[in-house]
Amino acid sequence: MLWIIFMLLLFISSMEMLTQNRWKKQVNAGLLENCTGCVLCSEDNGCITCHHRLFLLIWRDGIRQYGMCVHTCPPGYFGVRGLEVNRCTKCRSPSCESCFSRDFCMKCKDKFYLHKGQCFRQCPPSTTVQPGTRECQETCEPGPWSEWSTCTHEGRTCGCKWGLETRVREVAGAAKEEGSVCPALLETRRCRMRKHCPGGEHHTT
Repeated sequence: MLWIIFMLLLFISSMEMLTQNRWKKQVNAGLLENCTGCVLCSEDNGCITCHHRLFLLIWRDGIRQYGMCVHTCPPGYFGVRGLEVNRCTKCRSPSCESCFSRDFCMKCKDKFYLHKGQCFRQCPPSTTVQPGTRECQETCEPGPWSEWSTCTHEGRTCGCKWGLETRVREVAGAAKEEGSVCPALLETRRCRMRKHCPGGEHHTT
């Protein structure tokens, strides 16, 4: 009778050890999947330290946080290289898809427009959307048109039937920013010239 009880206890103990070994293998397998590229890894928090070429990405799930080693940071983050660890740092603005630094956005999410490193629902005043992109460009406000110039053709003010005359306008205030969008600052139109020059042909200077 004692022999039967002993064998039964031995069998139960063996089954428990087998179950624990299987569970440890599953945990280790999952840990290895979550610890790719890690130098140090935690069962509870994932990667703690990455190889020197990788970035440590940390995200939260409720009150817990997890670490992962990645080659490039995901949208909404930018990579910061340090002496001890390279980290993926989150862009400050939630409307920013990629950023150069925490406060300077390079690309905005859909329905937002980029202007000087910031994302806006609409382009700010004195700016307009650049064609083909979601970036806002500065616009310039030109002054009034000048009077039309004298009608000329190849430097002559008379002697031909048709010539051209021009008018110009300048940007008011300070010089326009490089790359800003401006309307036309010069216009030309055809004009009728005098066929005969009084006192002979006259050339403009």
